[in-house]
Amino acid sequence: MLQLIGMIVIAGVLAAVGGCVDAHACRAVPHELYETAAAERWVEAYPIGNGHMGAMIYGGVERERVQFNEDTVWTGGPHDYANEGAHEVLDELRRLLGKGKQKQAERLAMQRFMSDPLRQHAYQPLGDLHLLFQHDGEVRDYKRRLDLNHAVHTVGYRVGQTAYTREAFASYPDKVVAMKLEAKGPGAIDVDISLTSPHQNTTVEAEGDEALVLSGGVKDGAIGFEARLAVNRSGGTIVAENKVLRVRGAKRVTLYLTADTNHVSFRDTSGDPSAHNKAVLDRLAKKPYRAIRDDHMVDYMKLFNRVTLELGAAGPPDLPTRQRLEAFAKDGNDPHLAALYFQFGRYLLIASSRPGSQPANLQGVWNKDLKPAWESKYTTNINAEMNYWPAEITNLAECHEPLFGALEELSRSGASVAREHYGARGWVLHHNFDLWRGAAPINHSNHGIWPTGGAWLCQHLWWHYRFSGDERFLRERAYPIMKQAALFFVDTLVEDERTGQLISGPSNSPEQGGLVMGPTMDHQIVRHLFASTAEASEALNVDAELRQQLRQMHSRIAPNRIGKHGQLQEWLEDKDDPKNQHRHVSHLWGVHPGEEITPGATPLLMAAARRSLEFRGDDGTGWSMGWKINLWARFGDGDRAYRLLRNQLRLARDRGTWKGGGTYPNLFDAHPPFQIDGNFGATSGIAEMLLQSHTGELHLLPALPSAWTTGSVTGLRTRGGFEVDIVWRRGEFDRATIHSTLGGPCVVRWGDRRASLETKPGQKLDIGPSHFLSATD
Repeated sequence: MLQLIGMIVIAGVLAAVGGCVDAHACRAVPHELYETAAAERWVEAYPIGNGHMGAMIYGGVERERVQFNEDTVWTGGPHDYANEGAHEVLDELRRLLGKGKQKQAERLAMQRFMSDPLRQHAYQPLGDLHLLFQHDGEVRDYKRRLDLNHAVHTVGYRVGQTAYTREAFASYPDKVVAMKLEAKGPGAIDVDISLTSPHQNTTVEAEGDEALVLSGGVKDGAIGFEARLAVNRSGGTIVAENKVLRVRGAKRVTLYLTADTNHVSFRDTSGDPSAHNKAVLDRLAKKPYRAIRDDHMVDYMKLFNRVTLELGAAGPPDLPTRQRLEAFAKDGNDPHLAALYFQFGRYLLIASSRPGSQPANLQGVWNKDLKPAWESKYTTNINAEMNYWPAEITNLAECHEPLFGALEELSRSGASVAREHYGARGWVLHHNFDLWRGAAPINHSNHGIWPTGGAWLCQHLWWHYRFSGDERFLRERAYPIMKQAALFFVDTLVEDERTGQLISGPSNSPEQGGLVMGPTMDHQIVRHLFASTAEASEALNVDAELRQQLRQMHSRIAPNRIGKHGQLQEWLEDKDDPKNQHRHVSHLWGVHPGEEITPGATPLLMAAARRSLEFRGDDGTGWSMGWKINLWARFGDGDRAYRLLRNQLRLARDRGTWKGGGTYPNLFDAHPPFQIDGNFGATSGIAEMLLQSHTGELHLLPALPSAWTTGSVTGLRTRGGFEVDIVWRRGEFDRATIHSTLGGPCVVRWGDRRASLETKPGQKLDIGPSHFLSATD
């Protein structure tokens, strides 16, 4: 049945996009992580998720641990973070900064301008499912694997003549984590099943002999939670003793775990998690395990199978994942590892961000700690945005939806911050938010006052429209949020007394240089916001007066500047240090994810930006290297991008230096510690190496590294509503298929050659080298 469903779904997806360009690309490529020993550390366990629940499976033989999360278990409660009357010191802050009195300005801001309270709240674990097995004999042939093609985790081993298997997945359609334990042979399953939680205020009770209920709440917070486990068996017995379900002599055991909290919205915690969980399990009471699994796979594969990536003619080496990482660090001779990492990023996005869930946070939906690094919240000066860089281009637009839902809430909480902190219209978000949608500046004035977080996130609304052409989405959801974000900057940009240009501030270039006026990144983001909002208003034929105002102000914003070292300046002042290898490369936003600095339109700025990136070096935290992969792809340097990818794929330790970076044995990105943004950044970067569309052209293989001599990719999406399949051989473009969903003109570029096409909605066009005209033709 598993193979049959896979064939049906793959066939359906290929039919929907008009088939493959190459039989090489069409074959079902197995993408899996595996090890021959159980996980000892959390960063060795394998993740599963359905958006609102995540679980980490260790795969222990005698002691299995499944650590699980629910995406609304957070500290704190509904709260308006705005500091009433903070705008009263805004002019003084600007005056002090204008006089070069940065420290005085930072002290005043700490006293009068910051969030109330100063810090935001933390994402939390919910609990652990424990399985204590009894085996009599030596364990052999152990293997645990995570199958990315079907989003199924398995553990298998033998004891004597009995083969034991465990299968687990997180179902989005049925809202459960499901697990099947099976014994084939003379032996049987003897297992004790229990639930625990790291939270002190919890209780566990048995409901009859086939269910456990864990309930409690977050200390000193508004969130109450419940996890409910239902257990069925085939053969043997099951009894509840001392809050443990004891199964003896069974041949098959199925477990269904669901969880919920009282969270309804960022202002409402009146939900009933128990009623929700009972309803979920009641619906499944008469549904066979096979049907639950099949529905899960159909749902998942509908998304995952949209994109295939093949790198190299030979198949991947049959090695455990840790050994593949170690071997790749030595010789780099495993192009399939890059394809696996790419697809693992797509898997993680599907698993951590689905319609109705919270957005993927710093750790996606997976966290074991009561005090996680950086509260495992949403950092919006790069990390939250990077989580969603792959959403459109790698054909997972539905996974973007939770971010849009959060933006709708942030535009409300951010309106209060705009009013109280700036005396402005619209809404604003600084460099972090949490479940309660805090939008005010937090932590410290030297890095927390950064008012362009919301403006940057608006880029994702615009991207969704540009990739899909969904005018209803633009009219009803995107444009109202973008317009209000733009109005905030209409009210808060100020004239630089020295130049007469418009500048932002007070602000900072993320996490370095302290509080300043007019950092380069701010201006790049605001220009993009003004331009996209004006273009949206034109597409919708609304707000003509505002459109004109935005375009006029756009032209007055302080421009990008080239400094004395030939670099793109990070600040208004020419003070960049060529030896500075800070993890952030904020002033290169206009190269990626922005689009105002390009080789064709701004070659001098592009050269200066490249110079800045060279100064920053090829090392960094995991997410920093992920960003640099995308940047080198935009510079058209595939081998440099690949070098960064190799750096990111080096095996990381559980602890490391700030610059450590790398990848853990389960392919999680290492900041360190684990942050999921680097996974998503690398996935986006690989896609950008193969296809770009930000300049208005479909640029095929813009940064193909020499290591990927032969390959194919299918299903990548572009602005303008196109889906693209590409085949290359011996490092050269071979052919492509363009699928037009919207119709209209399409310019395709390969190297310095271009082909101009006219397309109709639903049309498929096959092109090869002969279709292109060179620049001299």
